[in-house]
Amino acid sequence: MDREVAVAYDGDCSGESADYWTQLLQSDGYCVIPDALPRGTIEKLHADLRERLARTPFSQGGFHGELSKRCGSLLRRSAQAQHLVMQKLVLEIAERVLGPFCDCLQLNLTQAIQLHPGAEAQPPHRDHDLWRAPKGEMEFQLNVMWPLTPFSAANGATIVWPGSHRRLGEYLLDPADSVAPEMEPGAALLFLGSVLHGGGANRSALPRTGVIVSYCLGWLKPYENQWLAYPPEVARHFPPELAGLVGYRQHRPNLGNYEGQSPMVLLQEKPPDYLGAVDALAPEHVKMMDHLKQMRAQATT
Repeated sequence: MDREVAVAYDGDCSGESADYWTQLLQSDGYCVIPDALPRGTIEKLHADLRERLARTPFSQGGFHGELSKRCGSLLRRSAQAQHLVMQKLVLEIAERVLGPFCDCLQLNLTQAIQLHPGAEAQPPHRDHDLWRAPKGEMEFQLNVMWPLTPFSAANGATIVWPGSHRRLGEYLLDPADSVAPEMEPGAALLFLGSVLHGGGANRSALPRTGVIVSYCLGWLKPYENQWLAYPPEVARHFPPELAGLVGYRQHRPNLGNYEGQSPMVLLQEKPPDYLGAVDALAPEHVKMMDHLKQMRAQATT
């Protein structure tokens, strides 16, 4: 893995702040950031994925679409994928959307999706339905669609229903109320996990190719099993922040530990065989234990 790719692109995506885009997301459920990454980066990623997509079998079933191809574990497929996953502005937005509901974020999925000519529109759905938990109190997920080829209404651009994050439980909204943002490579479509959306129909003569990167609350089970996608022998070559994002860190209190410690220990060249458990508590638990300690000390004086 090319370590220099770990440096996230920090250019001026649009002149707007993370707060601006977060407000749009909270209002409309989606937004499009133009020029989020250099087009050259996207073209290199596309070149790296082209052969794998060509050799990937078509999907099966009406949900994924039988004229679609999908491949994941993109951080193993191309060094360029780190640019998408670690894009600074996107991560800042993800922290604002998801951060209030978790101790840390985790990568939920990286997947290339290619819709071939004749592909039908995907059934409208909300990605947060992955998790059987009450909806409406928090956001579970933030999705980012990166086009590798131009997206248009004719070739299957992602369809979203603005404001549908406030209409939970409704899945048959009027198609006239939907939008299919047209984008060039380098742009990024962000949408909440609570937003009704789906891949469009490809009525063109060429495949439509994009990459979905999504982030979720750190205490959820991710869509893509990150530890199988990136076992220690792979993840130890990631920068620490990226290794943490794919699961090699604990979510306080003590969630996701290995022998009572952060799983980051497994990324050492020679991980120790014997480990002692180390507290990884949330601030409120530390405060409670300190208070209990004081009470016990007072009781013995």
